[in-house]
Amino acid sequence: MAKALFGHVGGPDPQMVQEMRRLQKRVRDLEDEIGRLQARNDQLSAAVADVSVTAADREPALA
Repeated sequence: MAKALFGHVGGPDPQMVQEMRRLQKRVRDLEDEIGRLQARNDQLSAAVADVSVTAADREPALA
């Protein structure tokens, strides 16, 4: 049964191992990008909130 899981006696398929490593690296890269995008989104949300507060504090021009 173990031979069926690991392929023939030679062990795991080198191409499959290489593909697995490539995919794992891609997942790490995408997770890093998500973190950067979330941080940028937080910055932009804070900037919008600051502008909204500043605009609300002003008196109307034609009051």
